[in-house]
Amino acid sequence: MNLEVLLKEYANDGRCFQIVDGISLSKPRHIHLAGLQGSAAAFVITAVFNHPSASQLNHLVILRDAEEAAYFHNTLENLTSALDIFYFPSSFKNKKNYRLLNSSHVMLRTEALTKIATAAAIAGVNKKIIITHPEALFEKVVLQKTLSANIISIKQAETIDVNDILSRFVDYGFERTDFVYEPGQFAVRGGILDIYSFGNEKPYRIELFGNEVDSIRLFDPESQLSERKLLQVNIIPNVETQFETGDRVSLLEFLPENTVVWTEDWQFIKEKIIQQEEDLELFLSIAKDIPADKKQLADDDTEINERYNITENDFVKATVLEDKIKERNIIEIGKKAFFPAISRLPSTINFNTKEQPSFNRQFDLLIKNLKEYEAKKYNIYLFADNPKQLERLHVIFTDLKAEINVVPIPTSIHHGFIDDDLMVVCYTDHQIFQRYHKYKVKQAFSKNKALTLKMLRELQPGDYVTHIDHGVGVYSGLQKIEANGKMQEAVRIQYKDGDLLYVNISSLHKIGKYSGKEGSIPKMNKLGSDVWNKLKEKTKKQVKDIATDLIKLYAERKSQEGFAFSPDNYMQTELEASFIYEDTPDQGKATEDVKRDMEKPSPMDRLVCGDVGFGKTEIAIRAAFKSCCDGKQAAILVPTTILAYQHFKTFGERLKDFPVTVDYINRFKSSKEKKETLQKVAEGKIDIIIGTHSLLGKDVKFKDLGIMIIDEEQKFGVAAKEKLKQLRTTVDSLTLTATPIPRTLQFSLMGARDLSIINTPPPNRQPIQTEVMVFNEDAIRDIIYYETERGGQVFFIHNRVKGLQEMKGLIQG
Repeated sequence: MNLEVLLKEYANDGRCFQIVDGISLSKPRHIHLAGLQGSAAAFVITAVFNHPSASQLNHLVILRDAEEAAYFHNTLENLTSALDIFYFPSSFKNKKNYRLLNSSHVMLRTEALTKIATAAAIAGVNKKIIITHPEALFEKVVLQKTLSANIISIKQAETIDVNDILSRFVDYGFERTDFVYEPGQFAVRGGILDIYSFGNEKPYRIELFGNEVDSIRLFDPESQLSERKLLQVNIIPNVETQFETGDRVSLLEFLPENTVVWTEDWQFIKEKIIQQEEDLELFLSIAKDIPADKKQLADDDTEINERYNITENDFVKATVLEDKIKERNIIEIGKKAFFPAISRLPSTINFNTKEQPSFNRQFDLLIKNLKEYEAKKYNIYLFADNPKQLERLHVIFTDLKAEINVVPIPTSIHHGFIDDDLMVVCYTDHQIFQRYHKYKVKQAFSKNKALTLKMLRELQPGDYVTHIDHGVGVYSGLQKIEANGKMQEAVRIQYKDGDLLYVNISSLHKIGKYSGKEGSIPKMNKLGSDVWNKLKEKTKKQVKDIATDLIKLYAERKSQEGFAFSPDNYMQTELEASFIYEDTPDQGKATEDVKRDMEKPSPMDRLVCGDVGFGKTEIAIRAAFKSCCDGKQAAILVPTTILAYQHFKTFGERLKDFPVTVDYINRFKSSKEKKETLQKVAEGKIDIIIGTHSLLGKDVKFKDLGIMIIDEEQKFGVAAKEKLKQLRTTVDSLTLTATPIPRTLQFSLMGARDLSIINTPPPNRQPIQTEVMVFNEDAIRDIIYYETERGGQVFFIHNRVKGLQEMKGLIQG
């Protein structure tokens, strides 16, 4: 019994046949599906989508907001595994600013429109599902015939006019660059043409032999390395910026006539579109009042794919959309039908479903609930983001001796539900554990571009760089040089006495931006001199000398007997399963490495290295809790007072449902409070203590310390590090850092300390972006609005206390 069996139950349900019969008629029908809770609607749509009698029908699903649409899209993708389900978002970053475009969203819209236009021209092509929301529906899209006429198709082995192709790229708004890393760019290097089309997740690399297309490959914008071969590609322009207003229609007019419209709470959707109309009117009136000289300046600063001059004719009114929807088959989901009747009242099809109850991580209640449904002969399905979560649930059920016949399904749905008609229970692990469940949206390009390429793009002529073989020089830009009879791009580096070095693009890994002491000017090397090699040898010798004593220490630690912690019990499994985010692969591996070391008889000394926000603190919480499960204490050592309190709040929140006591000491506590806390530590009444270097003082006594966790060890002084050296020979030690000092990292790489690296960012993690600009009220308003709209926070730092109130008034206004 698996997911296919569950989907088959819905496909064979008589109500599914009723829906298909209704939407297959020539005259538009209005159907209301009442009583669908949780993700039950996604199962019904999947059943209708896959039904043989509806094989030629397209579907447009309009939901109340962008987030709900994205979650629904993920659920449908997971249920169907189909390639013809598209998320259709708004093209703008900010729903009140109609100039700033979102490159990822433009790509998603272009992909959907292109696939629909292509399918319309070919008989028998698979049907599509488009999932959208009011802000996206408000925007007009390009005409099908206009889009089809402007697609550039390139096939392997065909002869092309290269100059004509490049000219068309420029006409379509593509920007010529040295490296292609986001949609709307192309690059030419000898016989290689790189192009990042809108409507495709990765760019194309076209190799030419004269004017003949020798090969076509996808390539990775991070590494710039080629991937799989393709026989044909379609180059698609930016559909949001490259076409005239007269070439635009509503999405309803773009979609084929056989499209079925699904809506949830049409009245609410209509009101949101009307609100968009009012926001647009306000935006256009403000834009109209901008002085001509400032408009010209804005146009001069316009970036490709980022700014877009709009008019009210680029959008469609709510009343027009409503009229267009009336021409289609309409299916409404929810408690009540809101859409105006087409000819008569809608036919209602009733479902008897309930939302998954909340168990607040109380497994006795969950097990009791599941046993009740099992006794009633219900089929029970547990959905999880990955097999690891299902394993954790199985361990918990086994430890609690709960014998329940459950079907595990390693795929994600957003909301669990109970269907009393089909006698089905579908629960999700993230709701059971109250874990954070986030949708995943395809990105237009990787946020973490290859380090060497990123640095090269950020380098300015005059910046100091280091070549691994030739030493320190000055970056002088990119230059085309002839090599083996071909023109190739190379990095130009100037050395002492005017010496020049040209480095091929394929050797970028040998170059790094100079990273010496801030503000110091490095001494440039001379090509052909042995000074650089002597410096490298001297540095190697110093590292070896420093390492000798410490290696003896680590050898002593390895030879000593420590405490071997027990394997995970059900509480450890429950803690890890209750993590509100999904573990990344690197985070999961690091956790297993730490726990495996703790279960060995020799003291652990492991360094976990990962960027901010990659999940190091969660690994520390799991390690500390594992120590507590064996009756031992854990000490968390942090470099700052603020971080001590922050960790206290984080540890306390994560462990509040478990029998452990967490406390902290810092300089904000009175002497009396500190003394009481340390007394409890000595008596074993506190399981996890968090503090700064004061935790290493002589007055701190532990009843039975099991693990010392050090956050950012490089920020501690020499005395603190000497104390840590002594502790490491007797208790387990875990060090967390985002920026290890060279010595710490060197020891880990040479094996004196164990190393775990977390390279994988969490899904949908927002990149850290830094920009320097002149003071601009419009930019501040847009940034603050965009961040608050997505549910984020904004910290505004001003350089003068006197001007705080004035700045506060400016922001509020």
